[in-house]
This record gives sequence, C-alpha cells and structure tokens, in this order.
Amino acid sequence: MSKEAKSKDFTQFDLMFFMIVMLLLTVGLIMMFSASHPDALNRYDDSLHYIKRQGPFAVLGVIMMLGISKINYRILEKLAIPIMIVTAAFLVAVLVLPPLSPEFDYKRWFYIPGFKSFTFQPSELAKFMIVVVFSKYIVKFYNVMKTFTFGVLPFMGILGVTCGLVMLEKHLSGTIIIACIGIVLLIVGGTRFKWLALLGSVGAAAVGTYMVFSGKFEHALQRIEFYWDPWKDPNDKGWQIIQALYAIGSGGLMGQGVGHSKQKFLYVSEPQNDCIFAIVCEELGFIGAVVIIALFCLLIWRGFAIAMRAPDRFGCLLAVGLTFQVGLQAALNIMVVTKVIPNTGISLPFFSYGGSSLLMLMMQMGVILSISRQSSLQRR
Repeated sequence: MSKEAKSKDFTQFDLMFFMIVMLLLTVGLIMMFSASHPDALNRYDDSLHYIKRQGPFAVLGVIMMLGISKINYRILEKLAIPIMIVTAAFLVAVLVLPPLSPEFDYKRWFYIPGFKSFTFQPSELAKFMIVVVFSKYIVKFYNVMKTFTFGVLPFMGILGVTCGLVMLEKHLSGTIIIACIGIVLLIVGGTRFKWLALLGSVGAAAVGTYMVFSGKFEHALQRIEFYWDPWKDPNDKGWQIIQALYAIGSGGLMGQGVGHSKQKFLYVSEPQNDCIFAIVCEELGFIGAVVIIALFCLLIWRGFAIAMRAPDRFGCLLAVGLTFQVGLQAALNIMVVTKVIPNTGISLPFFSYGGSSLLMLMMQMGVILSISRQSSLQRR
C-alpha cells in the first residue's frame, strides 16, 4: 500500500470527532496532573503518583481507539450475548470478592488478588454492554417495538438485572446512568411513551424503596440533606460542596492560571476525580470552563452526526448510546460540582483520574470512529 493510500485510510474516519477527543484527552491529562499533585504528595509522598498511572492508560487508550476504529463495528452485534455474560460475571464477582480496602463498606472494583494496583469497575463495562445489547435487540424487534411483549419486557429484564446488581454495589450514580442510557435507546428505538413511563415509574419506585428500607444508602440520603444547606455542617458533610464553590468563585473570569489553584491543596475533596471541574474553573476561570463545556457539546454534536450517517440501524443506535453516555456523565458531573444537583459521585470523562475507566472510554470512542469509517467507505 502506498503512503498516500495509507494516509487516506487513516483519515477515513471522522477526523473532527477524533480531534475533539484528542483535545479533551490532552486538556484532561494536564488538568488532572495540575489538580492531583498536592493530594498525591500527601497520600503517596510522590506528586507524580496519579499522572504516572494515568499517562500509560491514556497512551494505550489512543492506540486501542485507533485499532478499534479499523475493525468493523458490526462484530459487536455478534458478540452482544458474550459481552452480556461476561459483564454479569464481573458484576457478580465484584460482590463476592472482598472490598478493595477494609475502609470501604461498598464493593465496586474488581481486582485480581495480589494485584490491587490494577482495578476495574464492572459498572463501566455494564454501560457499554447495555448500549450493545439494546442496540442488537432493538434492531431485531424494530417492527414490533411498540408492543409491550417485544418493546418493553426483554429490555426491562436486562436493565432490571443489570441495575439491580449495580445497586448492590451501592453505586447509585452508576445505576442512574445505566438506566438513562437504556431508556434513551428505547426512545430512539420506537418504544411507546406510555410503556417507557411505566418502566421509569416502576424503576424509580423500586430504587427509592430499596434506598429507604435497605439502610445501605444513608450516605446518599445525607448528600441530599446537605445539598440544600451545606453550611449546616461546613467542616464535615457540607465540606466538599462548600470548598468546590469556593474554588469556582475564586476562578473569576480568566482564572488563576494552570497550576495556581489554592483549593486543591487538601481543601477540595478528590480534586483529581469527582471535583476536578471545580479546579478547572479555579485555574481556567469562567472562560476556560465555557470552552471545556463547548468541547463536550461539540463531541456530542459530532457523535450524533455520525449516528445520523451510520450505514445501518445498529450503527446508529451504537453511536447514539455511546455519545449520550459521555454527554450525560459530563453534564451530571458539572451539575454536581456547581451545586445544581446533589453529589452523586460521577466522574468527568477524559478528566477524572481512573486508568481503566479512561481506557474503556477511549475504546468506546474507537467504536464511534469505526462507525464513521464504515459510513465513509460505504459512500465511496
């Protein structure tokens, strides 16, 4: 193959989507390092601890994204059932294995005993699984999606079991995201609104009842209580919200400059993870925060544009589901940090620390690029 042919083959996918992903990843790594080094120095006596772990995953993620972009995404339709079985096995295994640390009273991370330095959150795989499996069966039942038997029952079973297992991990935010992804795909797939309303009502009632009577979600109920008035307990339960708001407010219009945040010095809780957007606002200011939000909006727009041009219905649904997941997580994280909604412990895609989560995200971006590549090849 000539150099010109290789160049054309590489750029056959949606170049704009690729560039937006790479820009978000680059800015995310810079901000993660800036936000994390005080916490890393305090916990591990190594200010580079987080970036040394995140960096290799970012590089591997880019390689995986490019590799997956060259594979025909239609293979996922054949692999949907194996992916669902593997996901269920991980979700069960994480409940059986001991927690990552004795200080945790919840089980969300799967790890190989003796190798706790590498962890994986099965709920990340569950999000991807829901997109793939729902896309497969929506295509299969497309002509009868308006019926309760085919348009609701099988999806209710898959979504109910998946969300139930994630709830047992005491992972409320993961449950919400998975449920929302499933409902959006059903809307796109043509399920009647009355059935969706019924499904949503039953699901919300089940989750609410379990939260109240199981006694396992007192932390979530406390977050709602102190969301309304964090100054009731400014030194404990309200600390995270208050310090995040201080960080956002002190950023002003132009920000303090990259690396010059004061709140990241052990004031803002988890500055490298859930609250990283607060540090973004402090260091980059209102203008920088708007640019970051605009980049996420561009990513969502481009992802949906790829979905609209997909060669088939399966590709369209895949692109919609994967794009919606990124948009929803970004929106929820930003709303939490800015005190629009109660704290739900949701990470910010491309920015928050978490190597396996970043790797999974980049692989999913590769699937969207694969859809755009196949669309481009079909038009030739």
